[in-house]
Amino acid sequence: MCFPRDSEPRVPGMAGYATLIQYKGKLNQVVGTKMIWVAVIGDWFNLIFKWILFGHRPYWWVHETMIYPNQSSPCLEQFPITCETGPGSPSGHAMGSSCVWYVMVTAALSYTVRWKEKSAVTLHRLTWSLLWTIFWIIQISVCISRVFIATHFPHQVILGVFAGIVVAEAFEHTPAIQTASLRMYIKTNLFLFIFALGFYLVLKLLDIDLLWSVPKAKKWCANPDWINIDTTPFAGLVRNLGAFFGLGIGINSEMFITSCKGKNSCKLSFRVLCIAASLATLQLYNFVKIPTHTEYLFYILSFCKSAAMPLTVVALVPYCVHTLMRTTDKKCN
Repeated sequence: MCFPRDSEPRVPGMAGYATLIQYKGKLNQVVGTKMIWVAVIGDWFNLIFKWILFGHRPYWWVHETMIYPNQSSPCLEQFPITCETGPGSPSGHAMGSSCVWYVMVTAALSYTVRWKEKSAVTLHRLTWSLLWTIFWIIQISVCISRVFIATHFPHQVILGVFAGIVVAEAFEHTPAIQTASLRMYIKTNLFLFIFALGFYLVLKLLDIDLLWSVPKAKKWCANPDWINIDTTPFAGLVRNLGAFFGLGIGINSEMFITSCKGKNSCKLSFRVLCIAASLATLQLYNFVKIPTHTEYLFYILSFCKSAAMPLTVVALVPYCVHTLMRTTDKKCN
């Protein structure tokens, strides 16, 4: 399967994970951990749903449907981000957005719901209205943008939003993730991978091709250079499993415990240095180009790169900052 040579994993998505992990370690570990689990598990469910629902995307559907007479199908404008190669239902962007934002809104409201004073109760209600209004404005904006670029039908983005909310709400009642060990992360990673791969192989034995959408994307995309390997179903799976694996190693490492749970973790200077160093390090990862001439090699390297990013942000960078501050303090004394 051939793809343009300049395609590679979507680093902004991984940078988003790493940024959330950074906040998790320094500001609110409970909320941050929940956000990472929701993002990864939600994206995994999105993959399984797409394989089950066989949803078409507008930019190729208009050319193949029998609804329109010959030569009268509507002309849909395409953009560089239009030509995603996976099935279209439900929308992964809509589902991921609603997942993460639902966690953030409910976490923020959990702090205000404890207020007992009459004025505080009124403030809580105003905060509740404001945050949920912002939530729905963001979700509607995401949905409209995905429909506008001809990547999804309206029902696909709506399904994605509500599926994301269901996944996020499920994790509101799953406290075990807060104390998950490295073994738990590895077991979860293996389960997600084996189930997805097994599901794919079983249907393939039944002569059902779950990669049916890739040829359609290649056929009807206006520009072949817009077809990227990082939009294939397995690319997203590998990317998320890598980030999840890196997170598990990071938060269970001695480096994380020493730096982020020590006395320096409460210092503002430590937090600022960690965030600044992490953002700079993430920018360096943008320069790491993964070859795409061999699909399996791309997946392996994508997994390694995705795992390295959260591991660096969660454990390596804080430990280096902690060591630097400790050395400085000794010199001052």
